[in-house]
Amino acid sequence: MRVICDPSPLCRPEEVHCEQRSKQKEEFRNYEENLQTHNVRRTYTEMHTQQTVEFGRKMREKWCKFCRGEMTVMEIIDELDDLVDESDPDTNVPNSVHAFQTAERIRAAHPAKPWFHLVGLIHDIGKIMALWGEPQWCVVGDTFPVGCRPSPAIVFPDTFSANPDVAHPVYSTKLGIYEENCGLDKVTMSWGHDEYLYQALKHNGTTLPDEGLYMIRFHSFYPWHSGNDYDYLCCQHDRDMLPWVREFNKFDLYSKSDGLPDKEALAPYYQELIDKYINGGKLSW
Repeated sequence: MRVICDPSPLCRPEEVHCEQRSKQKEEFRNYEENLQTHNVRRTYTEMHTQQTVEFGRKMREKWCKFCRGEMTVMEIIDELDDLVDESDPDTNVPNSVHAFQTAERIRAAHPAKPWFHLVGLIHDIGKIMALWGEPQWCVVGDTFPVGCRPSPAIVFPDTFSANPDVAHPVYSTKLGIYEENCGLDKVTMSWGHDEYLYQALKHNGTTLPDEGLYMIRFHSFYPWHSGNDYDYLCCQHDRDMLPWVREFNKFDLYSKSDGLPDKEALAPYYQELIDKYINGGKLSW
């Protein structure tokens, strides 16, 4: 099995609500009982060194041509059986299992919002890049805007010291290349699975509502949805969407202690949603 290490769960300050689970909120992200601190810092050091404006441009040029061929959503989810975020202290199951866990928790809490159930299922499938050759530091982990000064709320903020953009006369300023309240749609985020899936869905003509697309695109933007950092880049529409991203996050995060879902039994229901909102589910990647 090929595994990928997502270091971010070990160092996020979680502020969202947690419902009663088999694990209590304080048991998640437990530093005392894991030995991954060195690997986590090393991964974020590379991420924060390499994720620049120029790197983001190159990755969008590489991945947003969508010329790798076609695969269905369910085929991608099956591929994610070979993807385990092995440094995640809350789960050691494949990402495909986490997909159904998240979706089913959302379905139970929001039965009248089938599009929300689908978002829970697919939110991490952009991580397929890791199985297609990308290093984990540009696939998983928390995201942040590039082209402006990094917020001190980003995990391990000191690890930006070797990033060339922090010495740039424009990129190192608070607003950088952006205008105040320009809106997140005009902001370039660090490259990762969130942005890749968002761009793939847009390219393939999804009919998911904007609330769902915000959840997908910004669920790893923890400084924003956990602490309101970078609000000065946000427009009113971003602020209107923020409660939806936060609502999604509590299911994404706190579903990881749930039992294993019966994927075969659940697949027909979710295939109907894929057919409805993602043009039958076959996407160009």
